[in-house]
Amino acid sequence: MEDSEHAIDGVPAEPGERFAGIPDAFQRLWTPHRLVYIEHGEQPHDDACPFCRAPELSDEESLIVARGEHAYVLLNLYPYNSGHLLVCPYRHIAQYDEASPEEVAEIGELTQTAMRVLRTAARCDGFNLGMNQGRIAGAGIAGHLHQHIVPRWALDANFFPIIAGTKAVPRLLGETRAEIAGAWPSGTRR
Repeated sequence: MEDSEHAIDGVPAEPGERFAGIPDAFQRLWTPHRLVYIEHGEQPHDDACPFCRAPELSDEESLIVARGEHAYVLLNLYPYNSGHLLVCPYRHIAQYDEASPEEVAEIGELTQTAMRVLRTAARCDGFNLGMNQGRIAGAGIAGHLHQHIVPRWALDANFFPIIAGTKAVPRLLGETRAEIAGAWPSGTRR
């Protein structure tokens, strides 16, 4: 491979095989997209809500996999697992009980479709679904309602999260978004 194939945002990157003094069987964990979150871990201001901004961008740029009438589905920028999706209403509301009946119904429909797509595309064995309501409950973006859909596999648990505080995410976000968006049923995507 030439060095141009290892470029990240136009900056040449060294191939991984150059980092080990003696070649070994270990895979290197690279998650540079998490550095901003790790270093700053701050909540965005409400006027800079990423879930309000995402639908204004292209699907590829915002990691959106499907758009509905009242809600949309996007990849989590800081995923717990590959394929970690979020379902968000377009409307900027913080709590589930503020959602309209139409928003609740579409969030549910999109969640079900996402589960079916992930079972096929990611061949996952199960899911964690959930909404953290408010900062005190662990919401990363407390001002905008979002539901997590985290695919799980029988063999996805290891020592990294417990011992090293690190979660290995083996696929690039853009690749994962393209695969999930491509597997999304065309009749449910606008």
